[in-house]
Amino acid sequence: MTVRVLSDATAAAREAAVHMAESARRAASENGRCTLVLAGGSTPRDAYQLLAGEALPWERIHLFWTDERSVPPGHPESNFRMVRRALLGRIPIPATNVHRIRGELPPEVAAEAYGTEIADFFGDAETRFDVVLLGLGTDGHTASLFPFDPLVQERTVAAGVSAPNLERGRRVSLTLRVINAASQVVFLVFGASKAAVVQKVVQGARDPLRLPAQGVAQAKVTWLLDRDAAGALR
Repeated sequence: MTVRVLSDATAAAREAAVHMAESARRAASENGRCTLVLAGGSTPRDAYQLLAGEALPWERIHLFWTDERSVPPGHPESNFRMVRRALLGRIPIPATNVHRIRGELPPEVAAEAYGTEIADFFGDAETRFDVVLLGLGTDGHTASLFPFDPLVQERTVAAGVSAPNLERGRRVSLTLRVINAASQVVFLVFGASKAAVVQKVVQGARDPLRLPAQGVAQAKVTWLLDRDAAGALR
């Protein structure tokens, strides 16, 4: 595990963009292509805007998503919409290189379709994304893997559906099986409101069902934190 503490949220976003860009160049050069898995929510928006300014071989870069809400792609809460506005609309990436989760479909159908698309993309090779970018909720969730949700323990499929919840509804998410098979994972976390949970996930007793972010294989993880988010680390 690597923990990097940056001066503020802007610096952390910049570091995330640089990290993704360097990883993309290296993977594209070594393997002929790169697979980036993008987090949703508001935290990575600035990082995506900065990534759009990098000179990258976008024709060899494929974009996937960690999770998606059950909304159409133009909905204000859509993770795809956020990435489209921050990144996709600013780069010359082929449409065939964009592998979104179809949130407009019933969740079970969307999860199965996404799992099939991932399987078809990798073919006979192991499902191994180059970089997975993750966020962290104050409850310890990451992607759409929430505390005490059976999906946290799912190990057979690439993508599944979170349990029903009146506030968040149902969401499609990559499972820990796929996330932990990635070559590297980056957590990008800002703000004092995340300090307590960062400390619990990084330094607390291991309990992945209660803190799903602990289920991510920490040996592969780089934490990019601003000073506020790192404030409770010992």
